[in-house]
Amino acid sequence: MNQATMNGPIFVTGATGYIAKYIVLKLLNRGYHVRGSARSLGRAQEIRDAVAPHLTDPSALDRLDIVALDLSKDDGWHAAMEGCAALLHTASPFPITQPKNPEETIRPAVDGTLRALNAAKAAGIKRVVLTSSTVAVSYGSEATTQRKATEEDWTDTEAPNLTPYAKSKTLAERAAWDFAETNGLDLTAINPSFVIGPPLDANYGTSIEVIERILAAKDPMVPQIGFATVDVEDIAEIHIRALETDATIGLRVIGACERFMWFQDMAHAIKVAFPERRSVTRLAPAMIVRLLALFDPAIRGVLPDLGRKREADGSRARELLGIEYRDTKESVVDAARFLIDRGLA
Repeated sequence: MNQATMNGPIFVTGATGYIAKYIVLKLLNRGYHVRGSARSLGRAQEIRDAVAPHLTDPSALDRLDIVALDLSKDDGWHAAMEGCAALLHTASPFPITQPKNPEETIRPAVDGTLRALNAAKAAGIKRVVLTSSTVAVSYGSEATTQRKATEEDWTDTEAPNLTPYAKSKTLAERAAWDFAETNGLDLTAINPSFVIGPPLDANYGTSIEVIERILAAKDPMVPQIGFATVDVEDIAEIHIRALETDATIGLRVIGACERFMWFQDMAHAIKVAFPERRSVTRLAPAMIVRLLALFDPAIRGVLPDLGRKREADGSRARELLGIEYRDTKESVVDAARFLIDRGLA
């Protein structure tokens, strides 16, 4: 399926999101019509302002419509998707601190995914691309700390110390695959690793808050925590190429470049690029991190990853979709430059 065979707009849920704005931008630059959802129409102009400076044709904004929808409510979903050719479901909560009640994250992710898929089915949409995560791939098995996780791996939702976010993404993706099989949808799941790179505007996601935290020298030392990484433009491109490539139907596609980055690696990259900043690069002993976690929920939420190197194999995107990954060390520096240039950090 490609632009020439699409008989209607591409529906993008959560169009105000960090990744979603890049997806909207790339779709418009490819000539697609886009219908995006936001929780409030008051954010429609935010999306337009974010993508407008990067459009190859300014008139492309005429091909963008924003509708107000709430993933926690049924109202308006079916009507909003009428006439659309495909669904890109990107919306899902990504909290920097984990809630005391896991259901606060799990239920919206699972129910919101099923709500979007039900609306797609009712509107006659068959092609769906879902934004999942590598947290639905690489947790709950010691094997994935000893080798790169692949699309064949699934996170064990009963694993001890699994965060509500990881459980929510895993259960939401499982629910999507079950729904697609039962209802005959052509589904592809995209599993991004830690996404980094300059956002299109100041309304950015949790991963950029990590860069903000490093720039502000909020922590006296850097915890030994790290992730497989991917540039935000690369992951947006993976979504669109997957949509256009029928060979991805029924597959999961991990988005991860070759570079695994510890927070210390990110801090070093920022300190080298911006030596005038007070960025802290000293590695914190595990005992100190556990002590700080008693007082800082953001640190407490990542304790299960302390000292663990969970790499992910992004070769399927490279081999099947022709993705040439950008080095995310550059993405980290560009994200930091974005924050500094706009006085945000």
